Amino acid sequence: MAKALLGHLGGPDPRLIAEMRRLQQRVQDLESELVRVQAENDALVDAARREHLLSTLESQRPEPALT
Repeated sequence: MAKALLGHLGGPDPRLIAEMRRLQQRVQDLESELVRVQAENDALVDAARREHLLSTLESQRPEPALT
């Protein structure tokens, strides 16, 4: 019965094993890319917050009186 479930007597298809390994590697590559992009995004968000904070502080400075 188990042999019938595999589809043939020779065991798992080597092409399917190769495809599974290729897909696993692709998943690992995409996970690594996701971590890199998230880190880059976090850095950009931090920079945007700093820029916004600086512009807010500069806009709150009193302007010198005209004489």
